[in-house]
Amino acid sequence: MTDHKLRELENRIGYTFRNIGMLRQAMCHSSYANEHRPNAHKDNERLEFLGDAVLEVISSDFLYHQHPEMPEGKLTRLRASIVCEPTLALCAREISLGSYLLLGKGEELTGGRMRNSIISDAMEALIGAIYLDGGFANAKEFVEKFVLSDIENKQLFYDSKTILQEIVQRDYKSSEVRYIITGEDGPDHAKRFGVKVMIGDICAGTGIGSTKKAAEQEAAYHAILSLSHKKPQPL
Repeated sequence: MTDHKLRELENRIGYTFRNIGMLRQAMCHSSYANEHRPNAHKDNERLEFLGDAVLEVISSDFLYHQHPEMPEGKLTRLRASIVCEPTLALCAREISLGSYLLLGKGEELTGGRMRNSIISDAMEALIGAIYLDGGFANAKEFVEKFVLSDIENKQLFYDSKTILQEIVQRDYKSSEVRYIITGEDGPDHAKRFGVKVMIGDICAGTGIGSTKKAAEQEAAYHAILSLSHKKPQPL
């Protein structure tokens, strides 16, 4: 990846690295590092480990102060909805993070740039890189801007299957919610599932995911937005 491409990512996130190599490592998936071992490319797994911890501290502090009356159990569930893989992938897509990843040929060919697990890990690695390069304050600013924004919508995405079931039980008492697989492709290690959610005989939403559960969650999310007459967010 060229420095120009990395500078473009810096402009997107509003943070300039003192050590641009730290950003390059955050964008380096293990599949790429394994294919380029003679050039000593470091993958982003250690940065992901660090970023996960930094993210948990920042989100915990944020929620603790934003919701002074909320009990521990609800704070824990709310934090889980923010830092889970699908939600972090949603945040990563908002800054087009997948387009900046260094991937091995196999991951590239099987759609790794759009896979939730890969781009959510890269998001955590980026947080870890910012923390090491610029300290806690810069990492906190990034997380609050790109992860902790629009929490209501992200919680809706996380809890979409449960919320849809509650809506249907309340407003469509005679109807049931069913999830139907509409497609499946890709090799075993990189499956993509298509799902539609039916309310009675009506298709209320569709979703695509690397697991059936993830596809169902996305379909439910779109169904809720459709029932609420909201425009779906890009996923």
